[in-house]
Amino acid sequence: MTREETIHIALGSNLGERMQNLVRARELMSEFVRISAVSIVYETPPWGVLEQPRFLNQVIRGTTVLAPLHLLNHLKAVEKQMGRVKSARFGPRIIDLDILLYGERVIEYKRLQVPHPRMLERAFVLVPLAQISPDLIVPGDSRTVAEFLAGVDQSGIVKR
Repeated sequence: MTREETIHIALGSNLGERMQNLVRARELMSEFVRISAVSIVYETPPWGVLEQPRFLNQVIRGTTVLAPLHLLNHLKAVEKQMGRVKSARFGPRIIDLDILLYGERVIEYKRLQVPHPRMLERAFVLVPLAQISPDLIVPGDSRTVAEFLAGVDQSGIVKR
């Protein structure tokens, strides 16, 4: 029997029908992730490349039996199925799915780092993550998600 792991995944969209893109991504992910919590949706300013539409972002918590790299491959397949094409780094996208946390593990692969290497500096990730898992201790650190959130600029983030 394969052990289930609790995971947190960030979803983002700033092209097309953004809200429907988040709904569709959750539907497709439900084939390999048992979703147990879904944050509300937040509209957020772009990060990195500023000349692009605002994003809709949310975070889900769930469980999966997939190993980390298999989970990543499944998420990339969902992105492709939804029509995502490679573009500029941090550029606009129909859907973006990122593994934020995988159980209590710290993972360092070439293709995957968990906890997500930039999540602790990004309010568009921490705001929805703190909504569903505020007291979660970030693996490799002793602080909670809520403590990290208190240290980032949350301006421009609005509930949808």
